[in-house]
Amino acid sequence: MQAIILAAGMGKRLGQLTHNNTKCMLEVNGIKLIDRALASLKQVGVERIIMVVGYKSDNVKHYLGDNYSGIPIHYILNPVYDKTNNIYSLFLARELMTQDDTILLESDIIFDTAIMQKLVDDPFPNIALVDHYESWMEGTMVTIDQENRITRIIDKNGFRFDEASTYFKTVNIYKFSKEFARRYYIPFLDAYTTAVGNNAYYEQVLRIILHLHEAPLKALALDGESWYEIDDIQDLDIASSIFAATADQHYSAVASRFGGYWRYPKMLDFCYLVNPYFPPQRLCDELKANFDTLLRQYPSGMRVNSLLASRYFDVDQDYIVVGNGAAELIKAYMENHVARLGIVLPSFEEYPNRLPLDKVVAYTPPSDDFHYSAADIKAYFNNADISTLLIINPDNPSGNYIPYAELLDLIAWGKGRGVNILVDESFVDFAKVEGKQTLFDDAILQANPHLVVVKSISKSFGVPGLRLGVLACGDAGLIATLKKEVAIWSINSFAEYYLQIYHKYSSDYRLACQQFMEERELFFQELQQVTYLKVFPSQANYFLCKLRGRFTSHQLALELLKAGILIKDCSTKKAFAGANYIRIAIRDRHDNHYLVQTLKSL
Repeated sequence: MQAIILAAGMGKRLGQLTHNNTKCMLEVNGIKLIDRALASLKQVGVERIIMVVGYKSDNVKHYLGDNYSGIPIHYILNPVYDKTNNIYSLFLARELMTQDDTILLESDIIFDTAIMQKLVDDPFPNIALVDHYESWMEGTMVTIDQENRITRIIDKNGFRFDEASTYFKTVNIYKFSKEFARRYYIPFLDAYTTAVGNNAYYEQVLRIILHLHEAPLKALALDGESWYEIDDIQDLDIASSIFAATADQHYSAVASRFGGYWRYPKMLDFCYLVNPYFPPQRLCDELKANFDTLLRQYPSGMRVNSLLASRYFDVDQDYIVVGNGAAELIKAYMENHVARLGIVLPSFEEYPNRLPLDKVVAYTPPSDDFHYSAADIKAYFNNADISTLLIINPDNPSGNYIPYAELLDLIAWGKGRGVNILVDESFVDFAKVEGKQTLFDDAILQANPHLVVVKSISKSFGVPGLRLGVLACGDAGLIATLKKEVAIWSINSFAEYYLQIYHKYSSDYRLACQQFMEERELFFQELQQVTYLKVFPSQANYFLCKLRGRFTSHQLALELLKAGILIKDCSTKKAFAGANYIRIAIRDRHDNHYLVQTLKSL
């Protein structure tokens, strides 16, 4: 068996990375793409390597020489690489295709070694490797039947998003027998290039062959194996995280992205915190129905969006400001209106990170669950030099909850001491308590102008992609100032429209929160069955867990990521002082049960 590697292209979308080199010489975590491909080919017993080169071909030849670990390399030059597409590169190698069974692959893909072995081990002689369509994929798609026969080949012009769930993406790795090349591929390749020209892709020939009564080509679908096609620097960045050299590097590369995990559809995110039961499908459908209009229209300015937020939370428009996520409002408030901050550790670090270390006074509860009461807070900060006291309620990551009456008492205490009280109630709708919980109330805000309330709409409302947050205060002057400190178009049209239509779905939201509370209790009971976890009760949508010896928190995070699960390793947070704690978000029944079973299996 031989291999043909198409490596003639210029890779313009990679910019400076391919300014003086071809794509196959790109390094992913210190290893060149061509080295990875050749190592896989050697492992499956390939006896000859044919490389079709063009752009910067001398670099490839000088690097590889005339053999790879004893396997001879034959070079074919495509002199018009800048005027043709890969159909011409394969046309130049057509005679060699008839001499032996061939593995055909493109040089800009990175893949698990197991993929090549899977291809070779399959007894069918002519195979296109494919994978279920995911949002990051571009290029040629196919549909297949129950017998793995390719029924359609779909180019970018024929792609339909409403059919995408039925598509498979070609991995750009094929296996062809020499008989297939002689009888089918080469004759149709010659005819196609003569009739149409050389500025096309070799899959076009496969499309013609499929019209034969018994097309001798089948698809082989991947089953979770990793691969990635590298066309630009974003692809290179993602590939670097997927194919990290060590488990440590893999976790660091993924966790440091701080989101965007839709690019990793096989990974379950138990790190970031949202409501698994809201929004309902009908709300999503309403957003989709207005997508074109919202995409093409400017959002309203701050005044209009303050009106929408006012209705959303039933407070006076002069008491509320909308932000591009709560993070934008936290930044504006902390940097411009807080002199010295009192906090409880561990905490959501977006707040203290906005101030110099010497401007932060921290209280760390002495218990291993980090729970505390309003009385504990008052006792610690009673004589502290602070201008603002931060209370996250329920707290992150401990899930600690201060009851409403105690919270009002704490607000009164701050008023008496001249201390502003900053309350983040992003998770309060998850708290299973009787009676009122929220501080978004005109009477409370008016009576306590020293009170500032922040709420992220990402968390309990389950729409983090909209980037919505609000801040409320009875000090209308402060709110007016904050509205000037953030951009006039602080939120986009999709977020604005969501604020406009939410009231129609408020009853769905209440039901979603109730469903969530029931799931949290069930998940808590299941997690307690994991012998090496000590799980602390929580009123939020996550659990803080202490590990009991079998793993460190970092080791467990690495083991779970190998299984496609991302959790929060809390050992780097200041309050934990290196102790082994993790935070686990609460997802839906299926995902939560899968996590528990994975934890038990370790």
